[in-house]
Amino acid sequence: MLKKSSAAVLLTVGLFSFNFAQNFPQNPQNQENEDEDIENFMNEFEPNSENEEKALKKFNPEIQRTFIFSSPAHHLDLNPHTSSYSNEAQIINALQESLFCYDPKTLDPIPAIASEYRISRDKKRWTFTIRDNAKTSDGSKITAQTVIDSWLHLQKTPDAPYSSLLDCIKGIKDYRENKISEEEIGLKANGQKLTVILNSPTAHLPRILCHHAFSVFTGNLEVFSGAYVLKEQDKNQLVLEKNKNYWDEPNVAIEQVIIKISDDKKENSWLFNTGRTDWITTSFDANSLINKNAVKLSAVFGTTYLFFTCKNPVWNKAEFRNALLTAVPWDKLRSDNLIQASTLVYPLSGYPEVEGLVDYNEDEALELMEEARKNSGIAQDEKLQITFGIADNEYMKGLAAILKEAWAPLGVELVTFKISDEQYLSSIPYLNYDIFSYSWIGDFADPLAFLELFREGSTLNHTKWTNEKFTEKLKLADEETDESMRYKILGQAEQILLDDGLIMPISHSISLHAINLNEIGGWYTNALDIHPLKNIYFKETVYTVPDNVAIAK
Repeated sequence: MLKKSSAAVLLTVGLFSFNFAQNFPQNPQNQENEDEDIENFMNEFEPNSENEEKALKKFNPEIQRTFIFSSPAHHLDLNPHTSSYSNEAQIINALQESLFCYDPKTLDPIPAIASEYRISRDKKRWTFTIRDNAKTSDGSKITAQTVIDSWLHLQKTPDAPYSSLLDCIKGIKDYRENKISEEEIGLKANGQKLTVILNSPTAHLPRILCHHAFSVFTGNLEVFSGAYVLKEQDKNQLVLEKNKNYWDEPNVAIEQVIIKISDDKKENSWLFNTGRTDWITTSFDANSLINKNAVKLSAVFGTTYLFFTCKNPVWNKAEFRNALLTAVPWDKLRSDNLIQASTLVYPLSGYPEVEGLVDYNEDEALELMEEARKNSGIAQDEKLQITFGIADNEYMKGLAAILKEAWAPLGVELVTFKISDEQYLSSIPYLNYDIFSYSWIGDFADPLAFLELFREGSTLNHTKWTNEKFTEKLKLADEETDESMRYKILGQAEQILLDDGLIMPISHSISLHAINLNEIGGWYTNALDIHPLKNIYFKETVYTVPDNVAIAK
């Protein structure tokens, strides 16, 4: 579940603290009488009459109505294989579903299209059971082969940002690069049984499989595997209706969802105040809301940062980049942000402390630049140019101005090129600029969700940076089964990244929503800013009149 934007969200509110800890849920059981290669499995959660009764107790069907929420405007890509924006992910998670989905409160992976899984003793062989009643919206049965077809379609889709997250599967990377055939991949189907062979133990695999890119997608944008189907769409709104063929349909409360596409803060706030919108994400004026308790502000597992591309021979060298970073006035660069960041990974519970980028020394920067020029045979008085592709907004212009002033004494001229917000992210791979900005929310609660952005061969690596030590650390982490040791290794990998001067962390991300949780259930603030529509329902709300209020008769 990628969440990215071209600029940081700025809010004039007080600082707050946020602690986030996620532990991968395990369901180990003794299976002495099972096949000897089987170690763990997840209990089955098949919908039945008991589940239907439970659903009715959870929400009252008689009070459910159309749910309306407002989402920021921009071009929507609802193809789960190519989509990359947060507001797209929110909608796609309603339309398409994977083997697992996120618990909306804890973010633990919970069964979705897969009812159970088993793990071999060497941790490399996973066997998933696909629900017998799993169907797409056109009534077609979802089988293990359906899942494989979807994942292979992803690997052959041009510009699919997340395809490399499945590189943990044997042969997937080689298949994507046209080196082997489909039959040689570690994916096997036998009816409703899906066998996945991994290159090395990957305990966080269910977390990865929660991501919308790995949902069961047939390639037909009019066929859906999730709780909802798309009935109508225009530039102003989308209309979603409950998928009657969805495996867990009795537990989906809301029959219809209307998504209003709008960046108009004044209008969105008015709609919320008058009860015409149930939920607003990002675009609203918090001060104008009547119900201040409806404002939900929280930190999320994300970071806004600038990064160097490794296209220019000069800025491809760490010594030049580190000279520039030593000249950056970090406090000034980060001053307009709620949660300032000196590192890439938002600290998870158990993640080691990493030495961030905070040192600022103009004299040292000059010395480093002189040494870098000398080593590369570049004259000390030769002006160097560095290009910065910025989104066309005041915040990015401000960052560029700070860097331009800081680097001028080093004989470096910063030149900016404006890119429209709508085209910014999609343009990065094709533009020959030296610096870009990124705002990234981890797709799963693990440091690898960030470090994967810089792994050699990753489809998410827009920097084209390679580092043997970094690559080796990620490989060691993949093979490590002890979680504390794995985190230690990943922390070492992040340190290598920071020490190489490839990125400039600016801020950790926040989420801003308006929603009345006294009336709406199933919606929770969480570190990934994920709010599955299938869990939302209207509560039975009783408003009482105080005893001291006289009622006219």
